[in-house]
Amino acid sequence: MPLIVMCGFPCSGKSQRTEELKAYFAQSTERKVHIVGDETVGIDKNCVYADSQKEKNLRGALRAEVERKVNKDDIVILDSLNYIKGYRYELFCLIKHTQTPHCLVYCLTSAEVSSTWNKSRDVEKQYTQDILDALVMRFEAPDSRNRWDSPLFTIQKEDLLPCEAISDAIFHRKAPPPNQSTQSQPLSSTSFLYELDKVTQDVLMAVLNAQKTSVPGDLIALPGATEKIELTRNLNMAELRKLRRQFISYTKTHPTENIGKIANMFVQYLNKSMH
Repeated sequence: MPLIVMCGFPCSGKSQRTEELKAYFAQSTERKVHIVGDETVGIDKNCVYADSQKEKNLRGALRAEVERKVNKDDIVILDSLNYIKGYRYELFCLIKHTQTPHCLVYCLTSAEVSSTWNKSRDVEKQYTQDILDALVMRFEAPDSRNRWDSPLFTIQKEDLLPCEAISDAIFHRKAPPPNQSTQSQPLSSTSFLYELDKVTQDVLMAVLNAQKTSVPGDLIALPGATEKIELTRNLNMAELRKLRRQFISYTKTHPTENIGKIANMFVQYLNKSMH
């Protein structure tokens, strides 16, 4: 059933709004409400958000927990920063695959308000000012024009939470249709796996070679693909190999019937991962 993604600066009221939603759904529906978030996995926030690898592991753990909780009967609320555009896109792909609606609740505050609220917390629950400032600087605000950020509910601190509108968005709206990169298809594995390995390797090498003579902002044409890489930054071999492994791992379980689309799917994946 539906996924509600909370989003906002540290100490912007996300957990309070989450509890308001949980209370509303407890009164208005018999569905269970599962809350997944930093608090539920028990982390030391200052330790995790000071280390990019630990933070990445946290996002992976939260995504996996959401995937476990999402089912045909219950409501899942992801109460975390969810401040990276690419991560919200991953969550969107997850709900497309599971065929369930979702929405985004953006708790909009200023950095000054978040800092003040942070200082009012118990000491052991506070972010250090350096960590809070860094997270605010890295925050990628949601945009309702992006399908993965829509429908979007932007809530300021003095606003009442529009619970009925949120309920309508997740219960009376169709789930996004699966696309070529998320829909499982029956397929003979031998030729598909060979092409998947070969095409992604060819694209990877083409990106590496093109980067030698390209600068950020260039569009790179790639073998077998009609779409182009938008080079926003250089990717080293280790990062490209990691992205290739992730793409192959996912695509093996969600193959496309049209092998000719593999290159474009990989290019789309790389473009999303670089932003």
